[in-house]
Amino acid sequence: MKRYETLAELLATDIRAGRLAPGARLPSVRQLQTQHGLSASTVFQAYYRLEEKGLVRARERSGYYVAGPATPGLAEPGRGAAPRAPARVDVSSLVFHVLGAAQDTQIVPLGSAFASAELFPLQRLGQSLSRGARRMQPRDTLVDLPQGQPALRQQIAQRYLGLGMAPPPEGVIVTNGALEALNLCLSAVARPGDLVAVESPGFYAALQALERLGMRALEIPVDSKQGVDLGRLSDALERHPVKACWFMTSFQNPMGASMDEARKRELVELLARHQVPLIEDDVYGELYFGPRAPLPAKAFDRQGLVMHCSSFSKTLAPGYRVGWVAPGRFAEAIERLKLTTTLSASVPAQVALADYLQHGGYDRHLRRLRHALEGQQASLRQALARHFPPGLRVSRPAGGYFLWVELAPGLDTLALFERALAEGISLAPGPMFSARRAWRHCVRLNYGHPWSAALEDAVARLGQLVAELTPSG
Repeated sequence: MKRYETLAELLATDIRAGRLAPGARLPSVRQLQTQHGLSASTVFQAYYRLEEKGLVRARERSGYYVAGPATPGLAEPGRGAAPRAPARVDVSSLVFHVLGAAQDTQIVPLGSAFASAELFPLQRLGQSLSRGARRMQPRDTLVDLPQGQPALRQQIAQRYLGLGMAPPPEGVIVTNGALEALNLCLSAVARPGDLVAVESPGFYAALQALERLGMRALEIPVDSKQGVDLGRLSDALERHPVKACWFMTSFQNPMGASMDEARKRELVELLARHQVPLIEDDVYGELYFGPRAPLPAKAFDRQGLVMHCSSFSKTLAPGYRVGWVAPGRFAEAIERLKLTTTLSASVPAQVALADYLQHGGYDRHLRRLRHALEGQQASLRQALARHFPPGLRVSRPAGGYFLWVELAPGLDTLALFERALAEGISLAPGPMFSARRAWRHCVRLNYGHPWSAALEDAVARLGQLVAELTPSG
């Protein structure tokens, strides 16, 4: 990390923690030069970086100040009331309709499930792909097929070490993206008709997996600040024969919620008492805005009940479709399932990623990506405050690239989706994140694209449509 980045992150940490209050004057350039032994240009670069993040504002001839509440009136969503009874799942038709619309390149992608391709080092990855292809021997395409290429698994193990965790003793299994890993885990621990605890609102692909396999969902409420409701989960485990839990513990999709380390430990201990496995979806864990990566729940697993799933699709190479699972005690079952289904993730893609991780500056890329996403989140939140009717509630995640927006009760976001789509704007309506199509007055918005006049105009038009569709009285 460069010296200006280190200084910027030091100040950003104090701002996020509230130690530097909104409106507070920051130290002068001369003060920071003396205090940290830096050049004036280095200090200015740090302040420019904080400006891009939306954390500070410059005042002419006065210096730099902590940005005031840039989004006045934007309270965070509360914890919703999820149903206590299990439910059959029926969301796939809605999900396909929404995601199909987001694929149109002419549509403003507020409903997209992906960040902009502009944020990824695709040219550098192409070099690794070409170099890897030249080095591959015919036998390289046939060894370690179910588990994955040794060089890539070694690089993944080093990512665990970087978190301060020992690499999982059972190793990792490389998969076709995290979605295959998650589905393999589900098939390893549950059968048709079984009951699986999921978040509400929760990741639609988890619901689709349950629907496809004929399993039932038990929705557990999520709080925008604390993550899944552990009290409700404990009650559910006492009352129902839950076979597994499928949760995102960091930067949850769609709400952006994260559990702190104490709550993750409590979650793991709760599930261990009931001997219920956890399928941990951690695809956004590297997209944090603070000074260090959050530990996954896997870090607190002592009984092999946590199956930790992640991928490079959200952070580096969406189209390469390479993910992995640290499978805990279920390694053999998951490996056999993979052997009898897809056999192997793309070997050239694995070799390319291993080369990039070793030589391509992955951590440097991640720092740039996090920086961009934090600034884009600030831009979207400010636009929502400017253009939407008062009273909306908006999440403020500390990572990832989604905002959860709670609108007036009675507003139908399925109708909003259709109206917006007709005007070239996509969004993700709340009902696609619930087995029962709840959260009808909520939407998920994507801030994973560089801010532009087109996005500003789209948010302004959405605000007008929201005003038109909000029930009077």
